[in-house]
Amino acid sequence: MRTDTEIRLNGVRALVQALGAVDAERFVALINRERFDYTEWRKTQWLDETVASLAAKARGLRAAGLEQPEDGKE
Repeated sequence: MRTDTEIRLNGVRALVQALGAVDAERFVALINRERFDYTEWRKTQWLDETVASLAAKARGLRAAGLEQPEDGKE
């Protein structure tokens, strides 16, 4: 099990990798500034997806070598 610190570090790294340093900081500021209900967001995040379609996407990422390592380390 990862520690809270490891999760935070991996999360920041993922944001910076996906958005760049400046936009990652903007994203964090937006989340902190706005009322954000993660549970409600999750209810609508995958409306157009099925378990089968998500599994197919995961297999595609794995085949392309883009999946996250199981230990979360790069």
